[in-house]
Amino acid sequence: MKFGTFPVAEADGVILAHTLRRDGLTLKKGHVIGPEEIEALKKAGVIGIIGALLEPGDMGEDAAAGRVAACVAGGGVQLSEARTGRCNLESTADGLVTVDVKAITSANMIDEAVTIATLPDKAAVRRGQTIATVKIIPFAVQSRTMSSIDAALPRPAVRVAAFQSKRMVLINTILPGLKPSVIESTTAITRDRVSAVGGTLTDVLSCDHDQAQTTAAIERALATTPEMLLIASASATADRGDVVPSAIVAAGGVIDHFGMPVDPGNLLVLAHIGAVPVIVLPGCARSPKLNGFDWVLQRFAANMPVTRQDIMAMGAGGLLVDTPARPLPRDRAVKAPLEQKQPNIAAVVLAAGQSRRMGGPNKLLMMVDGTPLICKTVQTILAAGIREIVVVVGHQETEIRAALAGAAVQFIANPDYADGLSTSLKVGLGALGPDSVAALVCLGDMPMLRADHLRQLADGFDVEIGKLIGVPTHNGKRGNPTLWARRFFEEMRQVSGDTGARHLIGVHESLVYEVEFDDTAVLTDLDTAEQWQRFRAEQGLTD
Repeated sequence: MKFGTFPVAEADGVILAHTLRRDGLTLKKGHVIGPEEIEALKKAGVIGIIGALLEPGDMGEDAAAGRVAACVAGGGVQLSEARTGRCNLESTADGLVTVDVKAITSANMIDEAVTIATLPDKAAVRRGQTIATVKIIPFAVQSRTMSSIDAALPRPAVRVAAFQSKRMVLINTILPGLKPSVIESTTAITRDRVSAVGGTLTDVLSCDHDQAQTTAAIERALATTPEMLLIASASATADRGDVVPSAIVAAGGVIDHFGMPVDPGNLLVLAHIGAVPVIVLPGCARSPKLNGFDWVLQRFAANMPVTRQDIMAMGAGGLLVDTPARPLPRDRAVKAPLEQKQPNIAAVVLAAGQSRRMGGPNKLLMMVDGTPLICKTVQTILAAGIREIVVVVGHQETEIRAALAGAAVQFIANPDYADGLSTSLKVGLGALGPDSVAALVCLGDMPMLRADHLRQLADGFDVEIGKLIGVPTHNGKRGNPTLWARRFFEEMRQVSGDTGARHLIGVHESLVYEVEFDDTAVLTDLDTAEQWQRFRAEQGLTD
C-alpha cells in the first residue's frame, strides 16, 4: 500500500484519507476516487489529495477485518457487517464468553495494522452484546500479515457458552435473632441470580443452623433431584469443620474447596454430593452486588467445570470493590487518637456476666499486673482515644463499679444479665448517645488487647466505600472486639441468647472489612480457670 499525497490527475483508485470539502463538493474519508471524482476535484481547484493506493497482494480494510473476525469467532458468536475497517463479534445467547488470551495476544503482536479487542475471559454476556471487535488501522493489510494472522489463530479464540436451564434448590439455615425479612430478602436475591443465568429455583427449604438439621434438609433437597444445591448459612463459614460443611459431609458430600481469592466472596465453600454441585454462599451473597458467588454460579450455569484450581486462579482481577487509587485502611496514619479522626466512635464494654465457666471468682475482678482485668480493658480503650465508653454491669455490679471508680466511663445496669450476653448488648447499645456513628463491642476479659489494635480497627471504618463492620483477625481467624456502624444497632438489639450478634457478620458479609494482626491478642479471652492459668504462665505473672 502506498500512502501519501497524490496529484489529482493520478488519483484514480486512491482511498481518501480525510474528508474533503471544497466549493460545495464533499467527499468522505474512505471514499475511493474514480474518474468522476477526479473531474469534480479539478473543477474545484484541488491540486492533490492525501490517501492510500492499494498494491497487488493488499487486502482492503473491510475484507481484512471480516477475515480476521471469522478466524476469531467460535460457537455462540455472529459477525456484524465489516465497515470502515471494523467488524464486531456479537453473542448469540446469554452466557459466558471464553477467550483464548494467548492466541489473541499473539495475533495482536504480529503487526500494528491489525487489532483485536475482547471482553475479559469468563465475562457474563447477553444475547446481541458485542464481545469482541476487530479493527484494521490502515486502509489495507499486506498479504504476508494476513497469513501470519491466520497462523496465529488456527482455531476460534472467542466463544460463548450459553447458560443452561438448571434446576436449583436453596436451603436457608437459621439462628435465633435472624429476622424473617433477612431470609425473605436472601431468597428473593438468590432467585433473581438464578434466573439471570437461565436457571430455576425449584424449592426453598429452611432449617436450624445445626449440623443434624442441615444434613436432614440437604437430604430432603436431594430427594427432589436438583441439578445444583445452594446453601445460605446463617453464620459465615469459619472452617471446613463448621456447621454447614460438616452437614454436607454427613450427607455423603465432599468439600472441594473452602474460600476464594475474590473480595467480596472470600468465604464461599464449593462441594459436591454425587453429581450435584453444592455451593455454600458467602455472606455477601445476601446483597445483589457482584461478588465471587456470581462468578462460580455463572460457570456452573454455562456447563463449565469449576475446580479448586479454577477458584484459586480468580485472584487476579478478584478485588471487586476498592480501586487502586484508594489507599488501604492500614496505610492511613494510626497514631493519632480517635477523637481527632473518628470523633463519634464509641465503645460498649460487656461486663455483666457471671463467669460461670471460671468455676467461682469473677474473672473481671482477677488481677493482671496488679490491676483488675476489667480496669485493664477499659484503660486500653481510653488509651485508644475513645471518649464515649458505656460499661454494662450486672453480676457483682457494686464490685465492678468500685474497680472502675474514677474512670471516664458511663455505667448502665442490665437487670436481665442472667439471660445471656445478648441482653447486655441491647442495654449497652441503647445507652449510646445519638452522635455515635459506630460502636466497638468489647469483651471485658481480653488482657492482651492494646490501644493500637483498636486504632487500626477504627481506621478501617469508612462509610463512603461500605466498610461498616470491622473484624480483627489473626492467621485468618476472626476475633474480638468488633466494630459496628450505627445502622446495625437496631438489628443487633433484636438478637437473643448468649451468642451476641456475630451471625450478623455473615448476614452482612459484603459490608465487612477485616484487619489482620500478627499477634494473638484479638483471639485471647479468659473464660476458664485453665485458660487463666495458661495465660499467667505464658506472661510470667506472679500476682
